[in-house]
Amino acid sequence: MSQHNLDRLFAPRRIAVVGASNRVGSVGYSVLRNLLGGGFAGVVQPVNPRHESVQSVEAFPSVAALPKVPDLVVVCSPADTAPGLVDQCGRAGVGGMVILSAGFSEAGAAGRLRQDALTAAAERWPRLRILGPNCLGFSVPRLSLGASFAADMPAPGRVAFVSQSGALCTSVLDWARGEGIGFSFFASLGNMLDVGFADTIDWLGRDPDTDAIILYVESIRDARAFMSAARAFARHKPILAYKAGRSPESARAAASHTGLLAGSGAVYDAAFQRAGIERVDDIDALFDGAEILARQPLPAGPRVAIVTNAGGPGVMATDSLIRHGAALAELSLDSQAALAATMPDWWSPANPIDLLGDAPPERFASAARLALADPGVDALLVILSPQAMTDPEASAAAIGGLRAETRKPILAAWMGGPRVAAGRRRLGEAGIACYSSPEQAVAAFAHMLAYARNREALFETPRDLALELDVDRRALRALLRRERPEGGLLGEGPAKRVLAAYGIPVAATLAAADAEAAVAAAEAVGYPVVLKLDAAEVAHKSDLGGVILDLADADAVRSAFARILARVRAARPDARVAGVTVQPMRRFEGAIELIVGASRDPTFGTALMVGLGGVAVELLGDRVLGLPPLNERLARRMLESLRIWPLLQGYRGSAPVDLDRLIGVLVRVSYLVADIPEILELDINPLLVGAEGVLALDARLRLDVDPGAETTATYAHLAIRPYPDEWVREGRGPDGQPLVLRPIRPEDEPRWHALLAACSPDSIRKRFRYLFKQTTHEMATRFCFIDYDREMAIVAEAGDGSLLGVGRLITDPGGRRAEFAVLVADAAQGRGLGGQLTDLCLEVARAWRLEAVYALTSPDNTSMLSLFQERGFRSTIDYAEGQVEVELALAQGAVDADAPAVDGGGASTLDS
Repeated sequence: MSQHNLDRLFAPRRIAVVGASNRVGSVGYSVLRNLLGGGFAGVVQPVNPRHESVQSVEAFPSVAALPKVPDLVVVCSPADTAPGLVDQCGRAGVGGMVILSAGFSEAGAAGRLRQDALTAAAERWPRLRILGPNCLGFSVPRLSLGASFAADMPAPGRVAFVSQSGALCTSVLDWARGEGIGFSFFASLGNMLDVGFADTIDWLGRDPDTDAIILYVESIRDARAFMSAARAFARHKPILAYKAGRSPESARAAASHTGLLAGSGAVYDAAFQRAGIERVDDIDALFDGAEILARQPLPAGPRVAIVTNAGGPGVMATDSLIRHGAALAELSLDSQAALAATMPDWWSPANPIDLLGDAPPERFASAARLALADPGVDALLVILSPQAMTDPEASAAAIGGLRAETRKPILAAWMGGPRVAAGRRRLGEAGIACYSSPEQAVAAFAHMLAYARNREALFETPRDLALELDVDRRALRALLRRERPEGGLLGEGPAKRVLAAYGIPVAATLAAADAEAAVAAAEAVGYPVVLKLDAAEVAHKSDLGGVILDLADADAVRSAFARILARVRAARPDARVAGVTVQPMRRFEGAIELIVGASRDPTFGTALMVGLGGVAVELLGDRVLGLPPLNERLARRMLESLRIWPLLQGYRGSAPVDLDRLIGVLVRVSYLVADIPEILELDINPLLVGAEGVLALDARLRLDVDPGAETTATYAHLAIRPYPDEWVREGRGPDGQPLVLRPIRPEDEPRWHALLAACSPDSIRKRFRYLFKQTTHEMATRFCFIDYDREMAIVAEAGDGSLLGVGRLITDPGGRRAEFAVLVADAAQGRGLGGQLTDLCLEVARAWRLEAVYALTSPDNTSMLSLFQERGFRSTIDYAEGQVEVELALAQGAVDADAPAVDGGGASTLDS
């Protein structure tokens, strides 16, 4: 879908209102009144076949009768008219529609039939963008545009609000007006027939008037598109989300520990965290959080200094900080000495910094300035309690003056009512968020800290684990399809063979159908051994007494076999028992039992889980979810969020576990579930983790009994596109030696820095069209941390691991064209490497069904211009800009090869 047509939808110049009315109280009346009376500078035309004019404006009988094609049509007529209106608008060339009418999928069986008809009409006009149906509409206050039947236009602001619920929108509008909160954009998405969260987030990402987005989410329609858009926006600006409903209905039918533990609310938490979104659980906190994230710098860490003129509120703030996972900063000796010089003699050097009740504004400012200068302080909270000697407004002015002096966030809590109102206004004018209580301020800081951590994860460079995977995925999937048991449950032995194929260490396991076979298996693997029930549909073997440990001889094995079968027959007479499995009794000194698993969420697809395992897995509930694919940093962050993280690191003299191998297992499991879409659920429980290594003691899989034609090429079962290794190719280096052409990875950041260091200033200028002194981590994240659904970078890797060049495709917002650029190290130029990178990028572009690829370069870049000419690009030189644009049509009609070059004011065809 085209983002260009979203401009016609959300920033129209000409609007038609179908169903415009003179009847006060009707939707058609309210919408037309809002557009005419709100100050919108464009053209507004009513469409109503029964009236010559509506609200004193000339009306037209149909969309086709309008004198000019509108950018936007707002539909206020009954639901049954909507499909026909879509066809009318599509034929006329309208850019966007807002269908306010209700009575579609939200209205029972008849409504679903109407929505089906509306969907069929929309599919006939793919470039027509539709908001709704069943929505409130949208408003853009800076344009004085209210394409909505809401009672009021929002005040202008810097925060966008996007909601699925129209009823909530009206409540929020009324509340925001009372609180003096404004918006850059305000929209109700309704049933999201076409335009959804992803489209809107992408459009707002290009809006210079939007500093933050607030989302009210009931459901996500296209998780892949949502994650892609949200990750792109959250790299630069914050998103806060309120997700309605945390009920894990999907867990009720699960057949594994992981499925039972991975409720839908927890998966949304994991998805939001991965996308850099801060999830908020109440509406007030949404706006508090959005305001502070949009106006304040992010904290570098959790350490807060508190400046207060009353001891009690300082204690309240400290308690709240600890409860929210932040920390009270420890002031340096230098800071304490400097503070003591400005305080009364009886002052106690500590944090919170108690200024005492008689503190004048100067004392507030001096203490705050010294606290902010302390390197051990990440943020400052200033608390004022109005006392007899307090001047709330002057104190606020003194603190407000510090905003321009620091890059650390400053929060304030001016406690009280009318006496502190002027002070709160002063702080707001200075760009400092002010709250009525310390707890409210600390909660806002907690959102800042969480967002900063989520955003940091988007930019962290993972270590290269150099995991060797030699898996015939096609053969493994074919084997699973052939051997899939009835019900799809795969027992311990076959499940461990799948894990072993991905390099995950597993305990050797032999199946035994009777007692003597169990004895033979025990003697084969060596005593002592473990016997476990072999019945795929029994998830909790220990609950039935189906696991017996430390069997030292044949008699113990025979006895254990009999006891296990007797127990399962008594407890689960319906279970299909194949016998037992036998494996050696393995112990790691000081080992910890974990659970690692995966389950399929109906919205976000496959989700991963790791936590404390063993028999107490549900009881203790120490677990965390994440979305595949994982890399080293993402896997480590999952482990760091567990309460047992200190145990994994080594606690009170115990040896730390082998974290690298544990992280490697998590990454390998993420590869496994990404590559094999037939896996619906996976349990490794327990996964034994110790200083000696990692070992899967038990495992089970549940497979899709009817996987259809799903392939790993589309990765439809994942919310995030994994590494596209289908684009790995062999190439030839400048010296004739073999090299690898492959997509870039985040782990390539050090190699990318080295590549640019091997380029001359002239090469840098021709590639980037500007010069820079040195590369930075921030630059590298833009070029190495890419979304493979939106762009592609192909690197040329030499035998020694160095990068010799990189070619890059970045799709336009509409997704139909892509910009191309290529850079080759100076020592490798002029020997065909740029051509190899270009050709593979063009192969990617064709696979993506792009209409055209274009590039910008300088007129003196003759080698690249020659390369483009050889591949059929057409060139246009813009003398005013001093650059050349070349374009290659990939699809019929994308660029008319016979048309003259566009004369864009100083542009002409370059004969190259």
